[in-house]
Amino acid sequence: MGTSGISAGTGELKRHLGMSDAVVIGLGSMIGAGVFAALAPAARAAGSGLLIGLGLAALVAYCNATSSARLAARHPRSGGTYVYGREQLGDFMGYLAGWAFVVGKTASCAAMALTVGTYAWPGRAHAVAVAVVVVLTAVNYAGVQKSAWVTRGIVTVVLAVLASVVAVCLADGQGRAARLDIGTDATVAGVLQAAGLLFFAFAGYARIATLGEEVRDPERTIPRAVPVALGITLAVYAAVAVAVLVTLGPEGLARTADPLAEAVRVAGVPGLAPVVRLGAAVAATGSLLALILGVSRTTLAMARDRHLPHVLAAVHPRFEVPHRAELAVGAVVAVLAATADLRGTIGFSSFGVLVYYAVANASAWTLTPAEGRPPRIVPILGTAGCLTLAFALPRASVLWGAAVIVAGAVAYGLRRAVTRS
Repeated sequence: MGTSGISAGTGELKRHLGMSDAVVIGLGSMIGAGVFAALAPAARAAGSGLLIGLGLAALVAYCNATSSARLAARHPRSGGTYVYGREQLGDFMGYLAGWAFVVGKTASCAAMALTVGTYAWPGRAHAVAVAVVVVLTAVNYAGVQKSAWVTRGIVTVVLAVLASVVAVCLADGQGRAARLDIGTDATVAGVLQAAGLLFFAFAGYARIATLGEEVRDPERTIPRAVPVALGITLAVYAAVAVAVLVTLGPEGLARTADPLAEAVRVAGVPGLAPVVRLGAAVAATGSLLALILGVSRTTLAMARDRHLPHVLAAVHPRFEVPHRAELAVGAVVAVLAATADLRGTIGFSSFGVLVYYAVANASAWTLTPAEGRPPRIVPILGTAGCLTLAFALPRASVLWGAAVIVAGAVAYGLRRAVTRS
């Protein structure tokens, strides 16, 4: 197995984050734009089987979270599955996981920025998106502790908005519990596709593991923080999905572009709709903040091993963050947000992230009991679930995602060939 330490002169990140900080960063990553944006396309795929898709996505996420937490405790360094795959399966598998994460999540960063712009100022969505990227890159540059403080405030606002939506919808006398029944419109293929799309909204728990080098007592903190954050998120998502379904029904949910705002309007409280839209913008901001954190740390780890330009491996002597990696990620995301409409990249991003977690589960399988290996069934279900959901996604997402993975593998092969010559 290829083991690579921290390159001389690049510095180490400091362990500032405690248990509550790690949980909050995970919540900020998961309870974000996904709950506002993923329900409608998932309902179009699954129909009345939406809640089954949500449960399936949560099951796969649980397996991934358990495997990732055990690996993060074993390898508490920045980079997440890039590091785990490299240490447990070899250099190529680690690289492939890192490549899938960086490319997929960079596109997702741009999509989140555009989501903020669309909700906050539809007529100037691109300009707002770029401004948000610049501001959040500056926040991350100033130190991970400041990022955790900002995320804590964002999570509080979003949870308050979601609680209001649930309360209004469930209190509405027009809501019908029969709309939760599973009908003949629910197919296996549709439920699997919906689970793949909804997985996009659960994937943020990786941010805790990706920040492993900045967490205090990671052997204890990370395995505790990941399931806590995932459990809270599942409870919130289930409550929101049930509330929206009983108010709009599967067909009504599938037709609307802003399901939560539409649900409060149908429930008879139209004045709450602008607040919900504001909550969506804040939620997307929280997702973007955590995404930039995660992508920059994986970029740092890959740069240390020269899979990406080594100049990106520097750590700022004062702020103790990978400042060059953060600026590079911020610049690429700003360009994409200014020039492209990436709101339809949920499927593409999900494909890359599911490949990433398939590598994580395979890595967890190789741990010994003394190294904290999870029960064997966990990585088995996790790997099978990731691959099944990845290839159940819309065909265009699968084709583009597979093309990106193959391109990364070719780049790796060419680099190795040049290095050996």
